[in-house]
Amino acid sequence: MSFLSTHVRSHINQLVETEQNPFFIYDLDQLSNHLKPLTEQNVVKLWYAVKANPLSKVIQTLDKCGFNFDVASSGELNQVLKQGIAAERVLNTGPAKSKQQIAHFLAAGVRTFVAESLNQVTWLNQAAQDNEVKLDILLRVQLRWPDGEKNPLGGNSLTPFGLGCEQWQTLTIADYQQLNFVGLHIFQWGNMLSTEKLAQLWSQMVPPLQQLSQSLGFKLDVLDLGGGLGIPYQANETRLNWPVLVDALATIKQAAGVKELWMELGRYAVGECGHYINPVVEQKDNFGHHQLITRGGIHHILRPAVTNQAFPAQLLRQSSAPTHSFLVHGPLCTALDSLGEHQLPNDVTETDHLIFSQVGAYGFTESMPYFLCHELAAEYVIENNVVSCIRQSESADYYLR
Repeated sequence: MSFLSTHVRSHINQLVETEQNPFFIYDLDQLSNHLKPLTEQNVVKLWYAVKANPLSKVIQTLDKCGFNFDVASSGELNQVLKQGIAAERVLNTGPAKSKQQIAHFLAAGVRTFVAESLNQVTWLNQAAQDNEVKLDILLRVQLRWPDGEKNPLGGNSLTPFGLGCEQWQTLTIADYQQLNFVGLHIFQWGNMLSTEKLAQLWSQMVPPLQQLSQSLGFKLDVLDLGGGLGIPYQANETRLNWPVLVDALATIKQAAGVKELWMELGRYAVGECGHYINPVVEQKDNFGHHQLITRGGIHHILRPAVTNQAFPAQLLRQSSAPTHSFLVHGPLCTALDSLGEHQLPNDVTETDHLIFSQVGAYGFTESMPYFLCHELAAEYVIENNVVSCIRQSESADYYLR
């Protein structure tokens, strides 16, 4: 499996002639081709999880392809609205909805919310009453399996997302006249690569969710399955088959008896369109290991340190030299700044660049860009086979006071 097309490599080769610092590049032509079949079905309503990549051009591409938008902060909302997207196409998710944030969203015209706590239900109702509007509400549910039973979610860890069925059952929905309870939201996994496993997870979640809606006394019109659809980060991993996945979703939708099935796609929507170009500083041997030190690290791509799973990497330059294993480290003064172990040509030098792929999601905006005051990475896009810079690289003088 190749993570880098010939035409993207060609554009990168031209950029590194003038761009001295690490940078990101997103192939919007590839992104459009990937998104088109996702929306050519009537089984599931698709929202884009803006947290995956909030770059303006990425949002605009999703908009053109028919996605709606899942936002979890006032900043994400403002970014989406600045792209000319109507507020009625926005879904507000996220565990920390303060009264101030709720007021901001209502003032902007957002009317659909995922409630994650009893407090949020109360605050949403009061804000809706103050603004004389009605809101559509989904309750986010966190499921846990009894001891001794196999948990299909892979663990019963407590998270801040939503409440358990028992906690939600204390809610009396008749007390919230400004809220229209339309559905339930469930999402407890990430980066799944097995359609069969996903279908199994969804199937096991439907009965307890149906029971909860019946107990609370509202019709389950909308079932939101969140995201979690994965992309490969290693060459031997397989990609999800979207048509097969849609068939599985159709079965789930029928079994649940809902009018609408929703999903918020982030990584699966945009992850494969992005690359991060990282100049090499030096190669060295240490305690029997080959090491590469690079200009960029977890201040630009934090995910390897968080998940212990590296983005796939390759040398920009074509090389016929034998490969061996390199431990790749960024420039930060912490052992956490590790970008993984990679098979690379042994002739790599300080004049070379590494390309990390699959970074269209959870790249720069998930990182820690201010630590050690290195440069901010630039962001480029390829659109209609033309490269443009959306945000240039900035030195620490840009943000230090």
